[in-house]
Amino acid sequence: MACRAPLQAFFTDTVNHFVGNMVNVPKARRTFCDGKCRKHTNHKVTQYKKGKESKFAQGRRRYDRKQAGFGGQTKPIFRKKAKTTKKIVLRMECTECKHKKQLPIKRCKHFELGGQKKARGQVIQF
Repeated sequence: MACRAPLQAFFTDTVNHFVGNMVNVPKARRTFCDGKCRKHTNHKVTQYKKGKESKFAQGRRRYDRKQAGFGGQTKPIFRKKAKTTKKIVLRMECTECKHKKQLPIKRCKHFELGGQKKARGQVIQF
């Protein structure tokens, strides 16, 4: 019983460390380009968004065929969601060669792109 308390304190500290309150990322960043440039260039930063699902992907066609007709729901619907946040993925596009790369960052509750910078000792309300 006595040895469990320090371990519990360790886990609560790591959880608080990984899930930040708010992240503010500038809209432009100078970083290495993996494309034709092969040097540090300016990159336009956007947030990754999932694309629209295709109606004609093999899994979607199979699912629609199985669902058709009588018999109700044929596959399980996932309901035991555990995470409260998602990992943020930055999509960076080179301004010179238009090469795009993705950079995953840590989990956070609130993500802001190109917000105003915080001065020393100032708290920004959102």
